[in-house]
Formats: sequence, structure tokens, C-alpha cells
Amino acid sequence: MNEKLSISVSIVLYNENLKELTKTIQCFLELPLQKKLYLIDNTPKKLFEDTFNYPEIVYIPVGKNIGFGAGHNRILTAIENTSKYHLVLNPDVVFQKKVIQNLILELEKNSEIAMIAPKVLFPNGAHQYSCRRYPHILELFARRFPLLKTIFKSTIFKGTYRDKNLKEPFYAEYITGCFHLYKTNDFVKLKGFDERYFLYMEDVDICKKIDNLGMKKLYFPQEEIIHVLKQGSSKSPNLFFRHTFSAIKYFLKWGI
Repeated sequence: MNEKLSISVSIVLYNENLKELTKTIQCFLELPLQKKLYLIDNTPKKLFEDTFNYPEIVYIPVGKNIGFGAGHNRILTAIENTSKYHLVLNPDVVFQKKVIQNLILELEKNSEIAMIAPKVLFPNGAHQYSCRRYPHILELFARRFPLLKTIFKSTIFKGTYRDKNLKEPFYAEYITGCFHLYKTNDFVKLKGFDERYFLYMEDVDICKKIDNLGMKKLYFPQEEIIHVLKQGSSKSPNLFFRHTFSAIKYFLKWGI
């Protein structure tokens, strides 16, 4: 029987910036662990075929854009019983190799933790408020419009835990999905992401599912990563509507 991998990683691709993606993959390749990376290519023309030819990388061409959650779910069967930990990773994230090793040590300390995530920074060093309270409808819409942001500033601040000491670890309600490190058995038990969300809100939803397992999500700011964060729904009407439809699905599923 083959020894389990220390970690499996999945990245879903769709018209990515090749320079950013290459940096992310280089971070993976430098990990001093038994590892495997699954690149799930949602581009219809298989844009990333033969781009990264390494024995630790498995390229999975989908041939069409099936969405974020469904893309990551493509590897559920492959990772079941083959890796100890699984990282859901965005293609525009960079990190030092010690980050994953130290997060794994924290996961091993507590059997109740299903998922852990580090502090997230913008490339300029500014803090990204990646750990959040479960959203209310008003807060989601206020984030999208400058005037409402000003009016509901205190609501938004509370929603992003700015009333807490973000220098200390704590169990967050939800953590944005650019970097989720799971115990693989728990990720499989969750059945991955709910595929009814094509894009947006699937990270909130999976945190709700972790709650339903009676398990926890740990925000661990002693480790940090850098995330470009495209904020597409703030710039593209199409992505704004996708975000809105996903929010409607979320509230219909979980209640307001």
C-alpha cells in the first residue's frame, strides 16, 4: 500500500495571468513535502495544457467553465485516502514554504478543526480582511456601493471582525476561499463545495457545512500569504450579477 501524500492541492484555472500563476506554482514546488497539485483547467481551449510539466502536477482539462466549486470537486475521488491534508488554493497567491508546514502543525493539535487559514495581505502589504462573520443581505450590498459603504461603515467593520484583535488566532465564522487548508478526510466528508454556486459564496457555504459537522475553522495570523485579489464583481457587471445570484441562493439555503 502506498504511503499517503502529506498534502494535495487544487487550483481552478480560467484565463489566469500566467506570471501570477507561475509564482503560485513555484511556491508549491518548493514545499519540502510529499505532494501533488491538481490543475483543473476550466478554459474551453485548454489554455494551460503542457504549461507546467512536473511529476508532482496533474493537469485536468475540463473543456468548459464549470465554475469554482465544481472545479475543485473534480479531485474529491482522487484525494480520498491518498493525502492527509488538502489545500484549496487560488492561482494568484504566494507564500513561504514554512506557512503550510506550520499550519499543518496547528491542525494536528486539535481534532475539532476541519480547516485553517492564515492572515492574507495585498501585494502592497495592506491587510485583507479574509476572516468574517456570516453576512447579512444589507452588508453584502453595502460593500458594493461607495455611498452605502460610508453609511453602513460600522456594519461592514463588524462583519470583518475589526472589533477583534486580528493579531491573535480565533475561530472565525467564515474565511474567504483563496487559501483553505483542510484535513483531507473532512473535505471529502463535506463533499467539497456546493456546486449550485457557479462563482462566489461557495466559501461561505462550506463554512456553514463545517458548522453542521460540529467542527471549526481557525484563523491563524501567525502565518501570512499574499493574494492579488481581483475583486471582479466590483468591476464587472456580469460578475456583479453572478455574485448577486449566488447570494440569493445562499440565503434561500441557509435563511436570512
